[in-house]
Amino acid sequence: MTIKPAFAEFKQSRMLIGRLPHGKDIIQSIEAVCKEYSIKMATFSLIGAVSSAVIGSYDQSRKVYDTFKLESQLEIVSCTGNVSIKEGQPFVHAHIMLADEKGKTFGGHLFSESILFAAELNLMELSGKPMQRTHDATTGLMLWG
Repeated sequence: MTIKPAFAEFKQSRMLIGRLPHGKDIIQSIEAVCKEYSIKMATFSLIGAVSSAVIGSYDQSRKVYDTFKLESQLEIVSCTGNVSIKEGQPFVHAHIMLADEKGKTFGGHLFSESILFAAELNLMELSGKPMQRTHDATTGLMLWG
């Protein structure tokens, strides 16, 4: 059975574990780590806390993201994602689940302007030809080509 679109095979390479900087944007911080270590393809998980976050979901009929900003201290219950190449640069795609002091959760696609209070990153570099993000006409998204 052939699966469309085609999949690519990767091998685990280096594992990087470290703390991201206080007061900085999550996505920009992960992209900076990737640039510093010349990482073009990876998967990651992140735990910690944010002082504010921008998250959202994709409206499939309108083909746009609806976002909202949470301006409070929140725990990062889970944040997973991947790194691939978009327009020649490392690009982070992440989803996040956050919880307030009462355990109420908020989740969705992670956007920039999500500011770290403290965070520990576990990043697994993958070796192989890096996936490239290109525009997909069916969904309107930048997907792996």
